[in-house]
Amino acid sequence: MSEADAGKLAVVYGGSGFVGRNVVRELAKRGWRVRVAVRRPHHAQFLKPAGVVGQIQLLQANLRNEASVREALTGADAVINCVGILFQDGEQKFQALQTDGARRVAAFAAEEGIEDVVHISAIGADPMSDSDYARSKGEGEAAVREASPSARILRPSIVFGQEDQFFNRFAAMAASTPFTPLPLIGGGATRFQPVYVDDVADAVAAVLTRPETAGRTYELGGPNIYTFKELLQLMLKEIRRPRILVPIPGFAAPIVGLSGELAGALPFVDPPITRDQVKLLARDNIVSDDSAVGRFEDLAINPKSVESILPSYMVRFRRYGQFSENSAA
Repeated sequence: MSEADAGKLAVVYGGSGFVGRNVVRELAKRGWRVRVAVRRPHHAQFLKPAGVVGQIQLLQANLRNEASVREALTGADAVINCVGILFQDGEQKFQALQTDGARRVAAFAAEEGIEDVVHISAIGADPMSDSDYARSKGEGEAAVREASPSARILRPSIVFGQEDQFFNRFAAMAASTPFTPLPLIGGGATRFQPVYVDDVADAVAAVLTRPETAGRTYELGGPNIYTFKELLQLMLKEIRRPRILVPIPGFAAPIVGLSGELAGALPFVDPPITRDQVKLLARDNIVSDDSAVGRFEDLAINPKSVESILPSYMVRFRRYGQFSENSAA
């Protein structure tokens, strides 16, 4: 961030979530003042130490509430929408947040004359998809682009890091009992390009300081492509818990998702995997070869690999945690 930009105000919707909290920290480190717009500010107090006194402000906002979305934008120079959900719960629906909420943020930002808008979407976003998640993401992109033509849209592949919902979820499944098999949806051949959450945060900060990125879409993938099976094997190697990997053919995969949803129906229990996520796990999730789409290299960012980061946070799933032997079990 240049001296001319120092002290500008960025509003981060969903700033207490996995991606959002890393975006907040990165912007604060680069000199931005940050207003974190979240549903429960009292649960986001942990963000305050990411900046100097007064640099990070917490504000109650809900993308389903127009008044709160508008209020959060007061005096803003830039807006970043990090709100996203992996499964629906109560009033937190894909359509309400990832489509209607995205439209609301972009439209109100345009009304306020804010041109620096960053929208976090996902690789695979497609308004014609049969996945509710992917369809709502695709419709959200279209709504953002219509309301704010200068918006930067970032599409990460699977995002990994300390609090991720991919490696942590499957590691928890593997650690639950010694006999828990892990499902290989679609046989485990689906390809992914996992991206480190700090690299996504770097990309957000980068596009905000580069005028030439206005109106562009960027697909963010890590340096390597893996099959679903290879990713589970990497995770199992790190947690040192050998488990059976069971190929699940396409016609049987929805049963796995349904069983996960039934488990998630218990109070305060997230579903291990849903039918909608099963659909996503059966499709390649890698950076496209579309020349019109930007990539990390266009932002001078060298993304980190899974192998370089995964050991730093999988240790808690080992049988004896940090005291496990160095050799694999």
